[in-house]
Amino acid sequence: MSSLRVTAYINNRLVSFCFSLQTDIINHTDILLLSFTSNHFQYFILNIYLDSAHMALKYLKDIEVNIDNILVMTSNFNIRDSLWNSLFPHHSSISDDLLLIADSFQLALLMPTNPFPTRYSDTVGEANLTIDLVFLRYDSIKLNQHSIHPDWWLTSDHAPLSITISIANEFITTSKLLIQQNSKQENIFIKEVISVFQNLDTFNISNKKCLENTVNSLNSLINQAWNKNTKRLRITRYSKQWWNNECN
Repeated sequence: MSSLRVTAYINNRLVSFCFSLQTDIINHTDILLLSFTSNHFQYFILNIYLDSAHMALKYLKDIEVNIDNILVMTSNFNIRDSLWNSLFPHHSSISDDLLLIADSFQLALLMPTNPFPTRYSDTVGEANLTIDLVFLRYDSIKLNQHSIHPDWWLTSDHAPLSITISIANEFITTSKLLIQQNSKQENIFIKEVISVFQNLDTFNISNKKCLENTVNSLNSLINQAWNKNTKRLRITRYSKQWWNNECN
């Protein structure tokens, strides 16, 4: 069995989108089809590697798979063409096949905001190449702002590409305020809250307005005690949710 030549890494903070490898739809060592769910809709990301024989491209032409909602198709396509590199004077028929397949998925080729090469050679006299591309869904062309990062390639010979795509109007919390259990700060916080209640003046609550002022004052004093004794921690996959079944 041939080894896989494409891979994907999903940030732990995106686990709620339920990413899944869809080998039941496309099963090829040079093609990675990922699905995820957002707002009850399923979307796909297509990662393709083309070798010198363009086997993955031939595979996609042969199976004629119909997949809706592909957001992005990207990777190393190993095709030099004047369509995406103005310094290269030739056009390849393989590029036409690639564009036809992209069109069948309702995808369009994006041009980077900074037209740098994407593959860098260590061989003297050998030109750097533009062979890593990004295709985006037609109705998302307004997001045509992907970037090439030649300063990020490190030990690889390919420069990373980046693009920001809004898939949900959702705020993802990355940190939280915390008081360590059984700590000195917890004891201080509890004492300060007890003091707030002990010193709370309830004798002058004669109407709704007075009640609201008292509640607001109570809330403000407790918040002050909380903010003074907490520290901000980054949320990781090992973090525990404070709300559990015992809270219900």
